[in-house]
Amino acid sequence: MTGPGSDAPPDPQWLPSFLDAQSAEAGAARNTILSYGRDLSDFAGFLQAKGLSYATLTRADIETYLIRCEAEGLAKSTRARRLSAIRQLFRFAYEEGWRADNPAIRIAGPGRAQRLPKTLSLEEVEALLEAARDQGRSQKDQIRNRCLMELLYATGMRVSELVSLPVSSARGDPRMLLVRGKGDKERMVPLSPPAREALADWLSARDEAEEQARIEHRAPPSRFLFPSGGKEGHLTRQGFHKLLKDIAVKAGVSPARVTPHVLRHAFATHLLQGGADLRAIQMLLGHADLSTTEIYTHVLDERLKELVLTHHPLAKPRGKSDGTA
Repeated sequence: MTGPGSDAPPDPQWLPSFLDAQSAEAGAARNTILSYGRDLSDFAGFLQAKGLSYATLTRADIETYLIRCEAEGLAKSTRARRLSAIRQLFRFAYEEGWRADNPAIRIAGPGRAQRLPKTLSLEEVEALLEAARDQGRSQKDQIRNRCLMELLYATGMRVSELVSLPVSSARGDPRMLLVRGKGDKERMVPLSPPAREALADWLSARDEAEEQARIEHRAPPSRFLFPSGGKEGHLTRQGFHKLLKDIAVKAGVSPARVTPHVLRHAFATHLLQGGADLRAIQMLLGHADLSTTEIYTHVLDERLKELVLTHHPLAKPRGKSDGTA
């Protein structure tokens, strides 16, 4: 059995693979991708000059690079941005199984405030789910699009996990789905009643269309839940990203705020607001390290503050005494 890091690509492929994933899955804007590319190209030049490899460099190597940036007189904001890009790169590498660790995760930045994950309100998500029901050129497309949205929000899956789901995992009206995540790690995610209903409707429409194609064209059956005629054999991340933007427009939600990754954040945030345990969220999201899930602790902080202000007896306003016994 090979361990994490054994499937790491050659150094020249790290940046293109990372940037492609950021563009397709996280929905990063073009300017963000260009910024990542510039910052990480500088870091790549440093590694090449030092004879270092992405797969084996250490935390000390990254810190040496940051010290060099400071010595060159780069602004604090620039150094914070470069460290952020490096963190994102190695987080991606860790989740893909290219490395057994994230050497950048505990490096202290130059004082830049932590950015909280972008999310959506419950009302906005409900509007997106409702809009998906009528989004599509045919009834079959509309049924598929509703299923995609219900599954994504019900499970918090990464979009790459969603579009590549095997149809075998959805047979038999399952209460839970087996998801194969990054680094080939498997986890079980429960399905809500609306998600199960949407899944059953899509399976019926999908199988009927597949049987018709078999009769007319002798087309072989697809092993994917969301098949496509492209080379990957299933709906692509880019295809779903475009679909989501169209659904956002129909729902009256700014498409600039809606990406598959934002819906993943909404899934986690809404569960925590409802009282879910942080470690349970870690398992559902497929985070190997709880520290990755801790970006959502601001939700817990707000909920705890509300509990104290609402339920603590001394937090309630008290009227002045009227002098009566």
